[in-house]
Formats: sequence, C-alpha cells, structure tokens
Amino acid sequence: MSQQATAAFAEQWAVGLFIVAVLFLCALMVGVSSLLGGRSKGPGKSLPFESGIIGAGRARQRFSVQFYMVAMLFVIFDIEAVFLFAWAVSVREVGWFGFAGAAIFIVVLLAGLVYDSRVGALDWAPTPRSRDPGS
Repeated sequence: MSQQATAAFAEQWAVGLFIVAVLFLCALMVGVSSLLGGRSKGPGKSLPFESGIIGAGRARQRFSVQFYMVAMLFVIFDIEAVFLFAWAVSVREVGWFGFAGAAIFIVVLLAGLVYDSRVGALDWAPTPRSRDPGS
C-alpha cells in the first residue's frame, strides 16, 4: 500500500468501526426483543388502540380541500421563520441595510397573509349560504 492509502485508512478506521458497532447493536436489540418479547393472542389483540377507546366508524376520513390549503399556507409562512432566524443571527453584521431588507420581507409576507385572508383561503369551512327571502 502506498503511504497515502495508509494515511486515509488510518483516518477513516474509526468511522468504519462505528458503523459496524451500530449495525451490531441494532441487530442485537432486535434479536433480544424478539426472544424476550411477550406473545399474547386474543380478540383484543387485533383491535386498533386509540387511547383506550374502541374506534367507531371508518378509518378513512375525507378532509376538505380547504384543510390542505391551510396546511400548505402554514408551511409557506412557517418557512419565513428560517429566514428571519438567519437574519437575527447576523443582525450586527448586516446593520440597518439588513434591517430594511428584513422589514421589506415581513411586509411582503404580511401583504400575502392579508390577501389570503380576504379571499377566504384561511377559512376552515365554507361559509353557509344566506337564504334569499324573495325565493
């Protein structure tokens, strides 16, 4: 072996040993739990457990499309926290120019939130239709 290959092996042997140890430990835990784990059979074993309450109805439930819209908007507006956190960490380095950029960013997000609220994207359920007294 060349000296470079020997040096690379000397630097990486600990990583290989760690990977082998983790795989061995995982196999050991799975094997011991299968040997020592309890095996019980009965009518209650096949029932789904939901906080001690036996489920009623179907497991598949239909959600409104509005639920997914609110979930997507939450994710979009939640990502802003990542950008604002990065700004907060470097606030001393970026100075007032960075503050102005963050303020513009927040104003744009606030405008988007107001727009979503006005068009009804944040409503959980559709609004009930009012009855027309003339019909």
